[in-house]
Amino acid sequence: MKNTSANKGSAIVIIGILFFVFGFVTWLNGTLIPFLKIACELENDIQAFFVTFAFYMAYFFLAIPSSYLLKKTGFKNGMAWGLAVMAIGSLVFIPAANARSFSLFLTGLFIQGAGLAILQTASNPYISIVGPIESAAKRISIMGICNKVAGILSPIVLGALVLKNSGELTTQLAATTDATTKNALLQEMASRVINPYIVMAVILVLLALMIRKSSLPEIDMDGEE
Repeated sequence: MKNTSANKGSAIVIIGILFFVFGFVTWLNGTLIPFLKIACELENDIQAFFVTFAFYMAYFFLAIPSSYLLKKTGFKNGMAWGLAVMAIGSLVFIPAANARSFSLFLTGLFIQGAGLAILQTASNPYISIVGPIESAAKRISIMGICNKVAGILSPIVLGALVLKNSGELTTQLAATTDATTKNALLQEMASRVINPYIVMAVILVLLALMIRKSSLPEIDMDGEE
């Protein structure tokens, strides 16, 4: 793998952005649980548990396939594919919100988790070998900071968008006896998630295209061994 200093620097920036994406998308689940409890009228915490279950089960199913995919596509294209799959998962939230379908939301989360599994499989080893081995620990620490910052911002941003005045809405739902009014309130709540996830899908696609067009150096794993 031939790397110039410029290539190494741009590679670290790109991977830093991806680690931010890891944290941001993963920590959205904490905000989605109370949102889906209201919008999909979940009856108990066991149902809410499936939000994180669907997301992380994708890691279980994609762990080994991800490595095979990267052997076929390479690390760089693998990252782009992971982002594209995550974008598809984000777009599934549109029909899920329109139908207030919990199963569709879970499908979107599973697809997002699958894309994230591919993305992490490519990115995690990449940051450790894209530069001098002596500074690998420093680069990994920087990526951890990117991840944690995203984890802090994620629930704040999504919470402000989809959980605004949720307490008042819950009170209104409990007080209303008219089915039409109740459905209208629930639909308004569910629709709040559409625009944020459209924006997320667009950003993920743009990142995928950026990586495909970038000068990000490919890693020859056989040569690194």
